[in-house]
Amino acid sequence: MARKRKEPEHRRGAVVVRGRGTTDGRTEDAKLLHSRELIGFQETDTWRTLRIMGEFVEGFDALAEVGPAISIFGSARVGRRNRYYAAARRLAAALVKEKFAIITGGGPGIMEAANRGAKEAGGLSIGANIELPFEQGLNEYVDLGMEFRYFFVRKVMFVKHAEGFVIFPGGFGTLDELFEALTLIQTRKVDHFPVVLYGKEYWEGMLQWIRDKPLYEEKISPEDLDLLIVTSDVDEACEALVRHHRSREQARREAASQEATREAVQAADAGRT
Repeated sequence: MARKRKEPEHRRGAVVVRGRGTTDGRTEDAKLLHSRELIGFQETDTWRTLRIMGEFVEGFDALAEVGPAISIFGSARVGRRNRYYAAARRLAAALVKEKFAIITGGGPGIMEAANRGAKEAGGLSIGANIELPFEQGLNEYVDLGMEFRYFFVRKVMFVKHAEGFVIFPGGFGTLDELFEALTLIQTRKVDHFPVVLYGKEYWEGMLQWIRDKPLYEEKISPEDLDLLIVTSDVDEACEALVRHHRSREQARREAASQEATREAVQAADAGRT
């Protein structure tokens, strides 16, 4: 059966309106980085700074009540009959049953598969799309959708609300999300969370190069490779994410209990004095 043609969308930051897309072919990222000919205040970097702040506010507000989530990445060029599409759909459904929301880039391919699995399983399906020179609207399985002008704002949303990343086979954009997550964890800019590479045969060449070059030449440490979980099994990927989330929740409860005990002791000491 032929796929239903999507309605074009008009994007105003994080707001999505079904209609026409951008018309001048330049993204807001491009305008920010190549602003040479200023026409008015709305074309100045000062105005863009305010709009960037607005995107952060809209994103934080939209996701404030989401709870634990897993961000899933992968190629937009994967068709519905592809095995990775099926795996992403199954994994998202399994994670929803474990009370996770699912966050993707909101586009087609692996992103659509994950949103579809989440929606079909009755969970929250989130799409954080990005303005591109070519049209990439939100897929039909997104329940909570956002459109971002700036890549860096969108990246913050992926990381801030995620208990883990799952990286399916993909291209430059997927690799960008992978290595940014690893860098943030390695440099302790964020708390450690699982980064799952799904599809052993796809990722093995890259991993071998990392072992042969960066690791061999001591540009990374052996323990850096432990930041990755590599699997081709949906159940194994789901279990790794669930296990880590439960351990974090246990650690948080213990920390809260210890803090409450300290406060009680301090209050008792203050009462005696």
